[in-house]
Amino acid sequence: MIAIYPGSFDPITLGHLDIIQRGSRLFEGVIVAVLRNPNKIPLFTIQQRLEQIRLTTKHLPNVEVDSFDGLTVNYAQVRQAQVLIRGLRAVSDFEIELQMAHTNKTLSTQIETVFLATSNEYSFLSSSVVKEIARFGGSIDHLVPPHIALDIYQCYNHNSQISNPTITETVPHLQSIPMEVPTEKLRQQEA
Repeated sequence: MIAIYPGSFDPITLGHLDIIQRGSRLFEGVIVAVLRNPNKIPLFTIQQRLEQIRLTTKHLPNVEVDSFDGLTVNYAQVRQAQVLIRGLRAVSDFEIELQMAHTNKTLSTQIETVFLATSNEYSFLSSSVVKEIARFGGSIDHLVPPHIALDIYQCYNHNSQISNPTITETVPHLQSIPMEVPTEKLRQQEA
């Protein structure tokens, strides 16, 4: 069974990655589908987000990354997916997501929506929170993968905020992602 995890992913966070990894264990294949939303002004282009997500999920062989515009259910039908994955952080998310799931069901009875409760450590996390913190010079190293943090810092013209890149940090459930960024590599990427 193929599942689609749609969103803007601007940027992808450790919370998104948690949902992707868990979805990849539940379904034969997961398509992380980046929505082209003309009503939003993104930090990263569609192509940048696709590349960021591909790099972030390269350790998951059954995860594909793609982009789409229009209705999610139409995209799901084109990709022959049967399930939409949605992450829930709080009760307020549930109300919005349930309404969207019911609406999608009126558009296609063949598509089911599966809600995954966000892991506790990411229950506050959103792309908007990450951008807000970075915009004002705060550290986002504990919120996004290291390569994403570097991209974001560069967007806001901040020097890397990685406080001690020689210490290896691990995030529960995400230990297959290297959280260590060698100092020399940081200097090369900033140059």
